[in-house]
Amino acid sequence: MGQQHGQHKGRAAAGVAAAGLMALATACAGDGAAASDDPAAADPVGTVRAAPDALVRAGSSKARTAMEMASGGTRVTVTGRGGYDFRRRVGRLDVVLPEDPAGSSAGRRPPVTELLAGGDLYMKNRGAGVPADKWVRIETASLSDGNLVTGGATDPFAAAELLRGAGEVTYVERTRIDGVDVRHYRGVVDLARAVRAASKEHRPALGAAVEKGFSKSGVPFDAYLDGRGRLREVRHRFQVNDATVVSTTSLYGYGTPVAVRLPKDADLFAGKIAER
Repeated sequence: MGQQHGQHKGRAAAGVAAAGLMALATACAGDGAAASDDPAAADPVGTVRAAPDALVRAGSSKARTAMEMASGGTRVTVTGRGGYDFRRRVGRLDVVLPEDPAGSSAGRRPPVTELLAGGDLYMKNRGAGVPADKWVRIETASLSDGNLVTGGATDPFAAAELLRGAGEVTYVERTRIDGVDVRHYRGVVDLARAVRAASKEHRPALGAAVEKGFSKSGVPFDAYLDGRGRLREVRHRFQVNDATVVSTTSLYGYGTPVAVRLPKDADLFAGKIAER
């Protein structure tokens, strides 16, 4: 990107890490498949771990995200919608926050636009003192959770790459999502294993999550794959201190082109982000 990025990212990363969007809103591989004649039960671990590669073969898709945080009797939900290019490792999401920390949907803020670019996260309409026409850029590896939770939406490919660390996987059943026949698998991600197997773009961020982000290294998941092994939905349950965060990523419209244009240096915000 340019030398000016290096000048911006220190202050911007620290500010965003301290006041992430969620804060604003509020195993070794084991084959656990039950005996079944269904071919989908033959190798649940291998099938789930191969899901990220199927996405790369697919090229791109539309995406919906939902992140629900429950802590101290309060439940907050953040939603997003956009698309992702799995070959280029870039995507765009418009993330909608509830208006107040109690989770009220009455009178929402304008969506926060997020550009996901491998190890970088760009946010526009961020609030907290950032001008509406400026972008904030941070390195996801600088965030304690690797941006699996902080941005209010898990990077769709990072969500898939977590499955490279899947273990204790059970084939549950065949079902349908959005009119598509899918196979439902359930298991637990070993984060350390996922880091070792992740792509170079996401390995540093996932490594940060292992080192300092989560109170438990095992992340339970439910994954729904279509007949080509592509994810149609994946749901992870993270434990962050005393809060449980459930992140759901839904993928559809495979092959839909995704246009992502990263901001220029002049469009980046270099000031201090207000803390809330």
